[in-house]
Amino acid sequence: MIKLVATDIDGTLLIPEGQFTEGVKKCVQKLCQKGIKVVLVTGRMNAAASLIAEDLGLDTPVVSYQGGLIKQNGKTLYERCLTPEQTEKIIDWAASENIHLNLYNDDVLYSEQKCYEIERYCGNLHTEYRIKRFCDIKKDRVNKLLAIDYDNPAKIDRLERELPEIFPELYCAVKFLQNYWGIKEEETLTIGDQNNDIALLKAGGIRVAMGNATDELKKIATHTTDTVFNDGFVRAMEELLSNY
Repeated sequence: MIKLVATDIDGTLLIPEGQFTEGVKKCVQKLCQKGIKVVLVTGRMNAAASLIAEDLGLDTPVVSYQGGLIKQNGKTLYERCLTPEQTEKIIDWAASENIHLNLYNDDVLYSEQKCYEIERYCGNLHTEYRIKRFCDIKKDRVNKLLAIDYDNPAKIDRLERELPEIFPELYCAVKFLQNYWGIKEEETLTIGDQNNDIALLKAGGIRVAMGNATDELKKIATHTTDTVFNDGFVRAMEELLSNY
């Protein structure tokens, strides 16, 4: 019996324009009514992800920063920040790769300069940011560092493959909530669409890849559903949880 649905947001619940359909909202509400815990798992900052959870009517914890922070109603259940040494190492790495970096410290987004990358990123997610040199920020609560390059997908593909090998200690899953609630892996359904959802999918007994998912994610999934544009999340829940 499935007791937990851990779902990615962007490309899974939300279409690229940043909206979810009424079908998705009703589906989430039905799952909650059945007593199934629905948890958002995202790379977004907590402040932004919490607004989506509220819009969906969820009162469960929100997993943000790829598993680095778990909060429920303002209370921190789990937090794993980068050390100042790890942060400086990644900043130096980004400079060597000539790639834009977003820095999230204490749930505030910083960029060293106003540029195309930060404007587009925050415009798409309707998120605010601050301009500040990274050397002037006290790096004691760094939740996440995000590298962005919109013009060179091949470079991003390479970095996605290399980063887990360079910084293996920074990749977190959602095991904390399973232990917190006493839920087993086989009682967990996980669903996502991108390579950064690989750790998320591996935490579930039922692993669902969206129809718009990457080939790498589909390879580790136990099921593949329709795309986000065709309510793939809803179709997956109807098919896999019809007996609950």
